[in-house]
Order: sequence, then C-alpha cells, then structure tokens
Amino acid sequence: MDSANGYGLWTLVALNSAIFIFFAFSFIKPKTTTDWRSLGAFSAFVVALFTEMYGFPLTIYLMSGWLQTNYPQLDLLTHDNGHLLQTLLGLDGNPHFNILHMLSTVLILIGFLLLSSAWRVLHQAQQQSVLATSGWYARMRHPQYSAFMLIMVGFLLQWPTLPTLVMFPILIVVYKRLALSEEKLVEQEFGETYRRYRADTPAFIPRLKSYRSTVTDVGHINE
Repeated sequence: MDSANGYGLWTLVALNSAIFIFFAFSFIKPKTTTDWRSLGAFSAFVVALFTEMYGFPLTIYLMSGWLQTNYPQLDLLTHDNGHLLQTLLGLDGNPHFNILHMLSTVLILIGFLLLSSAWRVLHQAQQQSVLATSGWYARMRHPQYSAFMLIMVGFLLQWPTLPTLVMFPILIVVYKRLALSEEKLVEQEFGETYRRYRADTPAFIPRLKSYRSTVTDVGHINE
C-alpha cells in the first residue's frame, strides 16, 4: 500500500496498538489468568482495529465493489474515507470532528476512566481481603468488563470494520463467561454475603442506587 494514501503505515499500527494496550494494562494490572484473558481479548480487538485503520483496509477491500458502485466519487484509499459510517450516513465535513467521532472519543475516555476507578476500588479491597462493593462495584458487579465493552463501542463508532464487528459479540460472550467463572470462585469464598450482593447488584449495566453492605468475610475479590 502507498503510505501517502493513508495505509501501509505499520509503524502507526504498532504504536497505536501498544499505547492502548499499555493503557489497559496499567489500569487493570493483570495478576490472575482471568485478568490476562480479558486483557488478551481486548488486545486482539485493538490490533485488528488499528491494522485496518493504518495497515491494510480489509473491510474496504471486501466492500470495494459495492462502495464504488454506490459512492463513485470516493477515493477509497484515503484515511478520511476509511470512516465508513461517515460515508454511509451521508455526513459532511472532516470525519475527525463529526458527532460520531466526538461521541467515540467520549465513550473511550469514559471507558478508561471507569477502568481506572474500578481498579482502585478492587485493589483496596484486595489489600483488605474483603469483597469489593464500593465505588462502581456498588452499582454493578463487573465494572472492568463494562469498561472494556464501552471502549470497544467507542472504537466501532469511530472506525467499524468487518473483523471488529464480528469480534465484538464474541468478546461480549467471552467476558460474560469469564464473569460467571469468577463469580463461582467468589461465591465459594464469601458464600451468602456474595449471594446477597449478586442478587442486589446488576452485572454489567450500572444502576443509580448503590449497594449497601457490611462485608466482613475474608477471601478473594470479584473482578
């Protein structure tokens, strides 16, 4: 690919992938096998995304016939026209400043802030050997997985591709299974205390009302 056209920029692929994976790593500080699996799933999504954003535009290549028929004026190899939602929705102007890109940026920032905030609560609970039920854990049981999902939705708004659109529902299933696996382990440690918390607190979508608990059990902490 001619890098002047916005692709074949493999240094940017590596750099952007490394930055976002490092951010995620620094926020969740993986220790357990489950931590590494969740980070690995997110990392695969990020690498697939930036490979198409700056490396090889597989989605545009596969859709090139349809795009050229319906949008004959488009130069498919420019970076700006890689923002397919801008084209499909008929939005004008610089795609980096339209409503989709701005919303994408907001969702990604909120996702990383949620990751950071949730990790601090979890880390403190781990230090005290108690169940994490404060902060975001007072509103949902798995804020870190919710944060990863939010970040991925943000990226999809900005730069949807066929691989990432396929990966996204698969990763939701992966995170749900990891969450269920973690909950079984936590229930073994906390018993009825965790069952009350689980019954009163949604898994991934936060609620307005905070969970109230007087947790005294000792054991592992939910992720």
